[in-house]
Amino acid sequence: MNAAHPPLATVPPLSRRGDSLGTENAFVVLAEVNALAKSGKDIVSFCIGQPDFPTPTNIQDAAIAAIRGGKHGYTPSAGIDELRAAAARDLGNRRGIDVRPEDVVVGAGAKPFIAYTIASVTDYGVGDEVIYPVPGFPIYESQIIANGAVPVPIFLREARDFAFDPAELEAKITAKTRLLILNSPQNPTGGILSGSDLDAIAEILVGHPQIWVFADEIYSRLVYDGRFDSLARRASMQARTIVCDGASKTWAMTGWRLGYVANRALAPTLTRWITNTESCASQVSQWAGLEAIEGPQDSVVEMHTRFRARRDLIVRLLNDVPGITCKSPGGAFYAWPNVTQACKRVKAADSEIFRKRLLHEAGIAVLADIHFGRRVPGDGQHIRFSYAASTEAIEEGIGRLDRFVREHTV
Repeated sequence: MNAAHPPLATVPPLSRRGDSLGTENAFVVLAEVNALAKSGKDIVSFCIGQPDFPTPTNIQDAAIAAIRGGKHGYTPSAGIDELRAAAARDLGNRRGIDVRPEDVVVGAGAKPFIAYTIASVTDYGVGDEVIYPVPGFPIYESQIIANGAVPVPIFLREARDFAFDPAELEAKITAKTRLLILNSPQNPTGGILSGSDLDAIAEILVGHPQIWVFADEIYSRLVYDGRFDSLARRASMQARTIVCDGASKTWAMTGWRLGYVANRALAPTLTRWITNTESCASQVSQWAGLEAIEGPQDSVVEMHTRFRARRDLIVRLLNDVPGITCKSPGGAFYAWPNVTQACKRVKAADSEIFRKRLLHEAGIAVLADIHFGRRVPGDGQHIRFSYAASTEAIEEGIGRLDRFVREHTV
């Protein structure tokens, strides 16, 4: 045997859970974009969903003060008392519900609570079902499968401004249904569940007391048409609804990893999950989050105004591109144009082929509908633009898209 070249070791197998774990393709595409950019290719990127603004200065200053003040250690797993109280007031006041500080649990971002909730209300491998939106945040389906539950998609349809039909929800509920995931405003469509939709959902759920609801409301402050609404406001729904929000989108704090949920019954269980996993959210981030909630909100208003202007710009420009139609999203910072006819024009078999050609031939980075679950039957092909990008980038990127479609139409 050549000692310089020992044989490859045999690696033990992974668990079914580890082997089935999905991913978030925005980060996969971002890595591809970064590699192309390093090689010298000029890319206009619309693929990552994070505000392009800096974290407001007052929040940065609060974090520095926490560091200088020696706030370096563990906190209680549920979070510091001050932040839990502030989050309770903020969550309650903006939704018109009563939230106590002890109902709130703080975590290292809002995302972990998806997994913690699914693990808390379903059992592995017994057929418990979770209804979740498609297209939707890919971690929903990933965590449903990893936790041994059964994923049951409910389709967000373009004809309904990317809401689902409550009658379809009622048809999908079975005796095995344990959790309904709602996301409004939505990623990736920017759609919003209307008050009448939420009323209908609540009425349906009254007849199914075994079902919890995970309300992913991370974009709650980014609503452009009307006011934000939550299922938790409906009679009897708050007790069954895990309201999830956080600092990432509202205050441009994605890398600070700070989220929180509110539910009186599940708070102790969710706290134990944090004790078992991350121990606690970063203490420094928690003090910064306290300032974010209780400090001046000028930056929030400014970001909201600029996002709305970008929304109006990108929707107008997209609708001028041959073969593309785009509804105006009611919230978040995503556009979800229908590119069915554009794909036909340029002889792209589907939205994923179209996306790859845009990246490599036109220097535009977007995500395809298949990155957010299976395609909605009958709704055609879509791609996602994150308009958390400058006005100049939007104009340049959609200009490249327009030229690409026109020059390659056959």
